[in-house]
Amino acid sequence: MKNKKWLLGISTLLVLSFITTGCGKEIEVKNGSKVAISIKGDKFTATEYYNKIKEDNISALIEMIDHSILDKKYKEDDEEKKYIENQINQIKSYYGSNEDTYKSVIKQYFGVDSEKELETKLSLEYKRQQAVKDYVNENIKDDEIKKYYEENTTGQVKASHILISVDAKEDATEEEKTKADENAKKKAEKIIKQLDNGKKFEDLAKKYSSDESNASNGGDLGYFDLSDMVTEFSDAVKKLEVNAYTKEPVKTEYGYHIILKTGQKDKPKLKTVKEDIKEKLTDQKLKNDNTLYYVALREIRENNKIKWNDDTLKKAYNNYMDELIKNAASSTSSAS
Repeated sequence: MKNKKWLLGISTLLVLSFITTGCGKEIEVKNGSKVAISIKGDKFTATEYYNKIKEDNISALIEMIDHSILDKKYKEDDEEKKYIENQINQIKSYYGSNEDTYKSVIKQYFGVDSEKELETKLSLEYKRQQAVKDYVNENIKDDEIKKYYEENTTGQVKASHILISVDAKEDATEEEKTKADENAKKKAEKIIKQLDNGKKFEDLAKKYSSDESNASNGGDLGYFDLSDMVTEFSDAVKKLEVNAYTKEPVKTEYGYHIILKTGQKDKPKLKTVKEDIKEKLTDQKLKNDNTLYYVALREIRENNKIKWNDDTLKKAYNNYMDELIKNAASSTSSAS
């Protein structure tokens, strides 16, 4: 990786300087700085080299900082190993098994020359994600938790459903897809009329439901948290009284549902679901605000009291982070 090669270059110069000093040779100095390289009378000092790269390669320094902070707190575990392995396998499966192609891809997209370097980079990214999630979670306010609890938390519900899937092939035309959607909706509406006329929900589910996982059980889904279901489904269940069914088909990404609510448990105490709510709020915040990832990392570094001994480096770092946050804000705005 280019940045690492430069850093290794600095280390090599320091080692060579130490060896030279140890051998008793006089170290050449230019303007108070050790001369690193001479070529045909031109002399380049370590300080000149350092000043040249410090603004252009701040990301390499940030990686060093984050390794210093995060490697201590987040020790390598099986989850991290699995994450790294999965990421590498995805790259290889997507771009094929050709070794030259693989090396070209990881060089182009990750700036690394070997799989070992890629593993180190992925390890840091995994630790950053963990650190950001922990930071956001720890900063969830009690009033946020209470608001979510009051507005979204209910006891588990029990329901059955009849699913009528939309029978359209992937390569179907828009007209064909629209027709298939209309047919599925009409079929669901006819099933509701049969319920209105006294037919048993269980019997109709066994006969018509496309959900093979529970059709034979009369469409019984058992008890579940509303948050486990897609929004359209959970919203419909929430409005139903126990033993009532939806009078209109409920459309989701899976097709059209007729839903029968068969049970409702009491709302749990706040203290028993507080941690689950914090997890959900954390995921929501990270999903809805792309800047939060970079803002959190910046805060984590500041909380570790980095001491900047070089104003140019500090300015380069702040400019770099400002740009990342700005770009992330733009992507959040366009997504919304």
